[in-house]
Amino acid sequence: MVWVNACRFLLAALFIFSGFVKAVDPLWSFYKIQDYLTAFGILSWFPTYLPLLFAVLLSAMEFCVGIFLLFGVRRKIASTLALLLMSVMTPLTLYLALANPVSDCGCFGDAWVLTNWQTFGKNIVLLIAAISVFREWKLIIRFITMKMEWMVSLYTILFVFALSCYCLEYLPILDFRPYKIGTNIKSGMEIPEGAKKSVFESRFVLEKDGKKQGFTLDNYPDSTWTFVETRTIVKEKGYEPPIHDFSMISLEMGEDITEQVLADKGYTFLLVAHRVEEADDSNIDLINEIYDYSVEHGYGFYALTSSPEEEIAQWRERTGAEYPFCQMDDITLKTIIRSNPGLLLIKDGTILNKWSDNQLPDEYVLTDSLDKLELGQQKWESDLRTIGYVLMWFFIPLMVVMSVDILVVKRREQGRRVISD
Repeated sequence: MVWVNACRFLLAALFIFSGFVKAVDPLWSFYKIQDYLTAFGILSWFPTYLPLLFAVLLSAMEFCVGIFLLFGVRRKIASTLALLLMSVMTPLTLYLALANPVSDCGCFGDAWVLTNWQTFGKNIVLLIAAISVFREWKLIIRFITMKMEWMVSLYTILFVFALSCYCLEYLPILDFRPYKIGTNIKSGMEIPEGAKKSVFESRFVLEKDGKKQGFTLDNYPDSTWTFVETRTIVKEKGYEPPIHDFSMISLEMGEDITEQVLADKGYTFLLVAHRVEEADDSNIDLINEIYDYSVEHGYGFYALTSSPEEEIAQWRERTGAEYPFCQMDDITLKTIIRSNPGLLLIKDGTILNKWSDNQLPDEYVLTDSLDKLELGQQKWESDLRTIGYVLMWFFIPLMVVMSVDILVVKRREQGRRVISD
């Protein structure tokens, strides 16, 4: 019994953690699943929404299995799903460790990055635990009676889906990426003295007569070539700072303006749309108003994208956009903000605030210069406070259920047993 319950708590802890970090950042899981499908050459087999749906369902399943094991509810279902998940994940991570088609499996999102071999070792331990729990699931100690377990199950399912939907609609409530609010981008790009520097190069993929070819700024071809995308590649591996691929290539000037923008002591808005052809344009009037506001007050405003010039031209025609565009690596843009489009406010290279497409500041907020508004101050965020707030919303109702279960249900059952005796 001791071994089974020790395995049960180990599985519960890791499944809850894994499911939670995926639920607060569903788009990360979506991008990772796309990486898997691309690596296996089957991305085109599935409609776009299917990997996203699977990402949400996977996080919900992991979180629910963890909570069920923790409280000892739905014991047979939870132990079966735990074994099923580990039976799939373990051979998969062995293949990843051997073939290395993706750099990491993404078990714990950006919160805790493991190598493929570390992940495989971890999964071997969890598989042994899952087999033990599955074989002796009746030995799992219950903390909730059978009459109340439906309430715990239902609340857990509703909670994790509500959390994922909220983070999809707005932004992840926890940001584990290097571009979180309060980060100074310049500092994040610095390399300690004496450390070997990695050499990066921005390459432009262009197409002509059906042939695609990569170019740099030094050998950029003539206008007969059609732009496809921008990629940042590592020419020489060295110390890798947290931020290593932030490079703004101005379409208007045809040069790198990263240093100029990050050294600006004033405010700068960065509109991030990793692919403008896929971006939501329902709030474009509000974005244009923010651009007009920035021009009026002398603030910088740049749109960052990895889309080709013809797509940018169509976006401008469709939306009436007058702001300048810069090219940037697609993966970097997805990392900066989980919204397409999304908006950043920076000052002297420091990220002061982020907004999803559904949270953009409007004319009722932008009533004065930013230095006189709360909007222009760095947004205060505390991961511990956020985690505590989420745990409060989740565990306090469950504690109430457990109290009712102990004080009412169990006492009634004990009373019936006494009467029957």
